[in-house]
Amino acid sequence: MFALQLKKTLINHHSLRLKMPINATPEYQKAEQAYTSARTVEDRLKALQNMLTLAPKHKGSEKLVAGIKTKISKLKGLLEKEKKQKKGKGKKTSIKKEGAAQVTLVGTTNTGKSTLLNKLTGAKVYIAPYPFTTKKPEVGILDHKGIKLQIIEIPSIVENFMETEQGPSFLNIINQADLIVIFFNNPKEKGLLDKELSDITVKKIIFDKLENFDEKIWRALDLIKVYTKQPGKKPDYPPIALKKESAVRDLALHIHKDFIKKFRFARIWGSSARFPGQEVGLNHRLYDDDIVELHME
Repeated sequence: MFALQLKKTLINHHSLRLKMPINATPEYQKAEQAYTSARTVEDRLKALQNMLTLAPKHKGSEKLVAGIKTKISKLKGLLEKEKKQKKGKGKKTSIKKEGAAQVTLVGTTNTGKSTLLNKLTGAKVYIAPYPFTTKKPEVGILDHKGIKLQIIEIPSIVENFMETEQGPSFLNIINQADLIVIFFNNPKEKGLLDKELSDITVKKIIFDKLENFDEKIWRALDLIKVYTKQPGKKPDYPPIALKKESAVRDLALHIHKDFIKKFRFARIWGSSARFPGQEVGLNHRLYDDDIVELHME
């Protein structure tokens, strides 16, 4: 099954969301919401077929209907390739997620993907002046101030990428990521990527320079790192990664579900505190680099 992780925000890439038609019924809007929140190809296909049935039938909706039909055709193609792979007619590649987030490096050939992977993770990916050096996904782990991030380099994107032997598997890896870093040499290559990745809704950023790029990745992931500590002791290391806008409640649940039942209060040091050691409750919002001391019954 080709899992698709869907995100609301796209950076430097056009949105996949179909334009709301005039006179759209509540049923159509519900079907569209099911499409944008679907996590599998099967669920997205089902939602699209429902949208096609419910779409308004007038001249102003012709473009919308055509777009839905095109996407249905693409997803049916992906499902067909998946069936062939399951029957042993094609090789399937998958990568298990590790760390706080998974980031894929995606782009055209000779654009610096391997160089960035080596720089960020210390991976020993072979780099050559000729094109298409990387034949399979290469994986490394970035240690960002104690938070482990999985970085995956995808082999270069080419025309009709989905039709290549490993294209569907590689697209599946891209789809399950939390962030995509896009690489290209010129506007033409950018156009190729837009076309080949048109059905991918994972958040994207464009690679610009090596220096401090780990910080750019961290900011784009919308995560925060929080340190826990015990009374009278120094903060524990490594920190814990949480989604941005998480509260003390989320941290307590991350550590152990019983912490909520036994929770009394927390003391906070850092940007979210009005003063060092502020006493707060479960709903207190945490900021990056906060230090939290949990007190239980």
